[in-house]
Amino acid sequence: MSGEAHVELEFPGVPIRPTSAREVRELEIALIIGTILRPDVFQEILQPREFTTWVDSLAVAAGALAREKAGYPISKIAEELGRSETTIRNHLQGKTKAGQLVKETYEMLKRGKLKIAIPLPASTVEEYEKLKEKVNELEEENKKLKEKLETVKKTLQDLLESL
Repeated sequence: MSGEAHVELEFPGVPIRPTSAREVRELEIALIIGTILRPDVFQEILQPREFTTWVDSLAVAAGALAREKAGYPISKIAEELGRSETTIRNHLQGKTKAGQLVKETYEMLKRGKLKIAIPLPASTVEEYEKLKEKVNELEEENKKLKEKLETVKKTLQDLLESL
């Protein structure tokens, strides 16, 4: 992506071995987003005729893996995700394409190598730069105003003390 503007999406602090329902959800979401937005996977998703089925399979595989990493038994995973135990096993064993891709994403996440670069149109980058510049200007102005306010407070305090 050289020369092309992009924003990088990282996944710091996502639990690799979740210990609570909240952590399971965090890992599940990271796996879904991380897998779908991988450039190789994104291109594959655009190919199949059954887009919804493909995305659903990725979501189920991600949910199954997140729960497995939390120590859930297959029966509980199947019940929570509304799929058969066979389907869950197939995803977890990498017998499905979705299962394989989610496992790859998990390994990338585990190694800290899951970074997704999302291309941005040049107009978005220009607007971002303008907004960033404006924020810097406002922060500087705010700093100066705070300094003036402190001076005014000090002068008022001195005046009150002298009265």
